[in-house]
Amino acid sequence: MLAMLPGFILLPLSVALTLLNTAFHCLWIVGFSLIKLLLPLTPVRRRMDRLNDGCMTLWLLGNSLILGLINRIEWQIEDQTRLDRNGWYLLICNHLSWTDIVILGHLFRRRLPVPKFFVKHEMRYVPFVGLACWGLNMPFMRRYSRQHLLRHPHLRGKDVETARRACNGFRHRPTTIINFVEGSRFTPAKQQALDSPYRHLLPPRPAGMAMTLSAMGEQLSHIVNVTLAYPDNAERPFLDLLCGRMGRIQVHIETLPVTAELRGDYRNDALFKRHFQQWLDRLWQAKDERLARLAAADEPAEPIRAT
Repeated sequence: MLAMLPGFILLPLSVALTLLNTAFHCLWIVGFSLIKLLLPLTPVRRRMDRLNDGCMTLWLLGNSLILGLINRIEWQIEDQTRLDRNGWYLLICNHLSWTDIVILGHLFRRRLPVPKFFVKHEMRYVPFVGLACWGLNMPFMRRYSRQHLLRHPHLRGKDVETARRACNGFRHRPTTIINFVEGSRFTPAKQQALDSPYRHLLPPRPAGMAMTLSAMGEQLSHIVNVTLAYPDNAERPFLDLLCGRMGRIQVHIETLPVTAELRGDYRNDALFKRHFQQWLDRLWQAKDERLARLAAADEPAEPIRAT
């Protein structure tokens, strides 16, 4: 509707609308969470959790309205899945930008139960957002380098234990657990630093996903595997989204069964750990090949030279 306006007008407008939408719903979530904290009774806690989930749903709706108001997006979606809002799902996706959260919320807010993210520990200190994530029972995950773990071996497995505790709390209400398995947004610099074997992805970090499947495997309906690409806005998709310049968004959605072979003791069973890592590597290789095909389809054809 407003996409014809210049970017220097749309940028402050979209930022203001996004901040207002986020702050408004975060304040309600924090309020309900404080009631839950002050009255730690099971009926009160579950009632406040339902209200918080309702606020999360309304926040996703607000983001969708802003998305449609500011941008004219050409959607290219491959999806033959059948999903149920009363089920439990683990959604995994490649991670390109903060835009991913907005897009996933828009695509699935009517098709899946309320999403819960694995959140970086640094998000705890973001005004409004950190408290809201705490109130929504989202697990805050710390990422340690290999060198840091060598110096502090007692920190090994902390993220996995955090994921396990969070998943146990998700058993009581239909939930979508969203895990950006790469653990960080993709950039060419990170790809090179991590010596990624993939052209369009960072190496996946399997521990949190494996623990989720172990803790909730029998309850999860499916794994929802999403692949995102922003072919017209690959360099700075979030800024382009705020400026009303988002063009095409390519999405591939598939569901994978949660088989018994994907549930095991990732921390202590070396055979299962190797099997799970190999399964996830194959899945990531297929995702990388899909992204390569999408990128190749966008390349201009070679000009025909006259002979």
